[in-house]
Amino acid sequence: MTTTSGDSSSGKGEIFRNLHNQQEGFVIPNPWDVGTSKILASMGYKALATTSAGMSFSMGIPEGTATRAQTLEHCRLIVNATDLPVSADLENGFDDTPDGVAQCVLEAAETGLAGCSIEDHTGRRDDPIYEFSLALERIEAAVAACRSLPYDFVFTARCENFLWGRNDLDDTIKRLSAFETAGADVLYAPGLRDLESIRIVCEALNNPVNVVMGMPGALFGMKELHAAGVRRISVGSALARASFGTFVRAAEEMAGDGTFTFSNDAIGFDRMDAFFS
Repeated sequence: MTTTSGDSSSGKGEIFRNLHNQQEGFVIPNPWDVGTSKILASMGYKALATTSAGMSFSMGIPEGTATRAQTLEHCRLIVNATDLPVSADLENGFDDTPDGVAQCVLEAAETGLAGCSIEDHTGRRDDPIYEFSLALERIEAAVAACRSLPYDFVFTARCENFLWGRNDLDDTIKRLSAFETAGADVLYAPGLRDLESIRIVCEALNNPVNVVMGMPGALFGMKELHAAGVRRISVGSALARASFGTFVRAAEEMAGDGTFTFSNDAIGFDRMDAFFS
């Protein structure tokens, strides 16, 4: 049975929260459409997370250009694809103001999500990170919105420093610590590329930390990440980019060489049908 509204996500929020309490941690993969959601669910994953970049690529638009309405409709599709808890990448909440972020969180929760994330990236390349006090106010507003819901809803606060050339670990920890004090359930600083930095971040915080794998220069295994203190591992757009990479190489082979050897690696019809039956 699939969900169609926030009311039916009450149990999923609790399930999702409990996954973060496992000592061994867990992987939360990032599908980008209904088909990939169903495949991941059939393989035994316990929760899913949307990817704003993967969603945009599947829509044929650049990363970061989808509207709030498009994103919320995408959330509904992913939520209704399986029975698993889903956490949504809501980027910066599609609004600079705390009130706007809070409203985005509430609207997202209505799609049946079990959680979401809000980041401190402004969406502007010339000024990519919100000033600290505004960033904190936005997270406080998002937390208040989550706590106003009549069911459990896991909130992740993201610090985007390392994705935008601000390789300042102290400032990143300052922001994540403030977000944690504000009530964020999970903390996330994408772009950390060495285990020592990951360990330092995990040790500085009490709540679970999410780390993204699949980025160049950061290909640590689960055992290494667990030893560093990581509780949740996502892969962002990596699965989508891997899939599109295979597609592009196949298309280039046909156009350039006039051959079709790529089909040797294509998955069989029977196995594909089995994922969806």
